[in-house]
Amino acid sequence: MKRRLLFVTLLVMMVLSFTLTPIGAQAAGKEPGSAMCMSDAKVKLKQDMRRLWVDHVGWTGSYIVSALAGLEDQKDVLARLLKNQQDIGDAIKPYYGEAAGNKLTELLREHILLAGGVTDAAKAGNQAELAKLNKEWYRNADDIAKFLSAANPNWSQKEQQDMLYAHLQLVTDQVTSRLKKDWKADILASDKNSDHMTMYADMLSEGIIKQFPDKFK
Repeated sequence: MKRRLLFVTLLVMMVLSFTLTPIGAQAAGKEPGSAMCMSDAKVKLKQDMRRLWVDHVGWTGSYIVSALAGLEDQKDVLARLLKNQQDIGDAIKPYYGEAAGNKLTELLREHILLAGGVTDAAKAGNQAELAKLNKEWYRNADDIAKFLSAANPNWSQKEQQDMLYAHLQLVTDQVTSRLKKDWKADILASDKNSDHMTMYADMLSEGIIKQFPDKFK
């Protein structure tokens, strides 16, 4: 009798635990996996942003190869690379408007054209021109960081600046490695740049989601 009573008591406790605990957790917003749940809109933004910035790195690398080797596809690759800057500017228009998107495109086009100048100067061994263009390249990064931080309070100017400076250094590493024909170093810099810009894309996506939560429910 005692064993039967103990069994029934344990069974009731198990049933109560099974039925009531999830309800309480759900009411508190703590159901299993809730922290990992993302809306379709969030997933799409993150995927789209990653694609744009990985393309940015990929086509930049392709242009470096073409420019340093003097390949016939250099102009076509540059045109595709510049289109990527338009695509990135267009991607923020739904949140910040036409003018802001066009401004970002303008800043990013300058970023690319300066990168091309830096590459040409490095190839020619023109140190004076290289120093001049490199200074302008970092000034442009400051302009991009300032623009983005003004648009979104979740994008601090210092964090934007740090991420962009790291990107410039990795591009420089790619150019330098190829000039030295250090192919392993070139591949390593390219991989690091892809990983870095994936993190940068996520930083931008997360900032947009925080600023416009109603668009991502």
